[in-house]
Amino acid sequence: MQLDYASIRQTLDFLLYDWLEVEALSRHARYAGHDRQTYGAVLDMCERLAADKFEPFNRLVDQQEPHFDGQQLHLPDCTPAACAAYAESGMLAASHDYEVGGMQLPCVVDMAANSMVSAASIALKAYSMLTAANAGLLLAHGTPAQQKAFALPQLQGRFFGTMNLSEPQAGSSLSDITTRAVPDGDDFADDPLGPRYRLTGRKMWISGGEHAMGENIVHLVLAKVPDDSGQLPAGVGGISLFIVPKVLVDTEGQVTGERNDIALAGLNHKLGYRGTVNTLLHYGEQGGAVGYRVGALGAGLKCMFHMMNEARIQVGLGATMLGYAGYLQSRDYARQRPQGRPVAAGQKVVKNAQQPQVPIAEHADVKRMLLAQKSYAEGALALQLYCAKLVDTQRAGAPQQGDAAQLLLQVLTPIAKSWPSQWCQEGNSLAIQVLGGYGYTRDYAVEQHWRDNRLNMIHEGTHGIQALDLLGRKLRMDGGAAWALLQAEIAQTVATARSVPACAPWADRLDAATQALHAATDAAWASGNAQLALANATAYMTAFGHVTLAWLWLDMALKAHGRMAAADAGQQAFLQGKLDCARYFYAYELPLVQAWLAPVMAGEALFVELGGSGF
Repeated sequence: MQLDYASIRQTLDFLLYDWLEVEALSRHARYAGHDRQTYGAVLDMCERLAADKFEPFNRLVDQQEPHFDGQQLHLPDCTPAACAAYAESGMLAASHDYEVGGMQLPCVVDMAANSMVSAASIALKAYSMLTAANAGLLLAHGTPAQQKAFALPQLQGRFFGTMNLSEPQAGSSLSDITTRAVPDGDDFADDPLGPRYRLTGRKMWISGGEHAMGENIVHLVLAKVPDDSGQLPAGVGGISLFIVPKVLVDTEGQVTGERNDIALAGLNHKLGYRGTVNTLLHYGEQGGAVGYRVGALGAGLKCMFHMMNEARIQVGLGATMLGYAGYLQSRDYARQRPQGRPVAAGQKVVKNAQQPQVPIAEHADVKRMLLAQKSYAEGALALQLYCAKLVDTQRAGAPQQGDAAQLLLQVLTPIAKSWPSQWCQEGNSLAIQVLGGYGYTRDYAVEQHWRDNRLNMIHEGTHGIQALDLLGRKLRMDGGAAWALLQAEIAQTVATARSVPACAPWADRLDAATQALHAATDAAWASGNAQLALANATAYMTAFGHVTLAWLWLDMALKAHGRMAAADAGQQAFLQGKLDCARYFYAYELPLVQAWLAPVMAGEALFVELGGSGF
């Protein structure tokens, strides 16, 4: 059962052109060469790419996992074919400058187009996502020579890229990494590709860490440079970033044929994302892997956050589209699967066995599950595209607009990563439920979507890490400027909605929820005890995410309501679907916020006071 790309495109068109009004971006010099026609052409191309090169092989790469025979790592033939087709499309460089081979495509259009590829096969899409993010970091923080030798070949599809953060003994605790980088000779600082070091250590959970696709793999590796006594510096302030290529290159970005000192130590066998090779790598078993430092000594984490933040939003997009794919497939199944009869009107539960069966989509509980999935997936997609447009505003807007966009993006990034990872995965669970026993079998795609999506709550920072970042840092930075700006945006939507009778009740509920969230933010820090404040950070972030999505659904509902009168019958049905999602979210989801905020308001100290015997 192929995905209904027409439904995805209809939603993308609404979000891009009606809600976000992306055509206005063409007034900025950076995007002046684009219009709706070029945007549509890119969307068309990615739809074909998704339907022809990715989706047909999604189940195959799940079943035929990468395997290592002791000499070579093997992938299904469709993996390099899909990655090559993606590279040939030009999408690796699409949002970058013309000077580096890009299209200067708005980030929001780039993300919308890529959403269809992610829906088609998230495991195959992961290779290009990492490669594009790796190149983006080098374009932002690398020297011109590093960009030429390592970033441009990735944008051209010649090289692939990875990010190497975690280690077997230090997952998310990056301050405890032990990979070390030692200056390579007295002339180490004079290498044209950057200060040259020799790296030794182990890196874990490296997606795309080994394969034979392309000419090379560019690893971006976090490591520490020892002091004169040989001791590694403590904390994250001692972390530096290094380019460590699988095969050494010259200054022109041409491979020399000399293999770097990097060894594949093993593969990680995952619940989902099985089509993406995931590795344990050993650096420096033969004397030290050659690496070139990016940026200043000790500034590695600052540089890496460029890639990590982009990856977090991409993780959110992937989670969103897995939820969307599950929704579409369970919706189509429910429309054609006959089972049961409707309950007759009246006080008694009566069914007429003589009546023909009805599609399960007509049963109230199935409607509940489908509408929940739709509200999660389409709301999450709106969140991702809103964040992408903030990137465009940063790049092309006036300085004041750019500063405001940066603040909003910073405070929304933990939500963009975590909310779809939680709720679109819940949507995948509902998709399995709609299909019943069939959904729990490998004969239908919905079980794979659930397995694939389960990773997104873990990688690029778990829920707990995102929650600590949100409540502990993002909401307090610059005196709470980002949080104040987001509240102002919500208040503006509330004020507009109060003048629209159909939306006014939702506006009141959103206003109340936002005020409750504001009070909880203050209450969390009222004690001045950071340990106590952050003990309930995950509950707080869950509520914060729901308030954010309620805001976006109200904003979209206003747009849908405004377009309804001039729409034809088919378009009215589509717009009514948006209003139904908003109604669902306000009736069934937003009320949960108060329960999540209750322990925050009360300063519940259970997780601080609980001893080991409590388990």
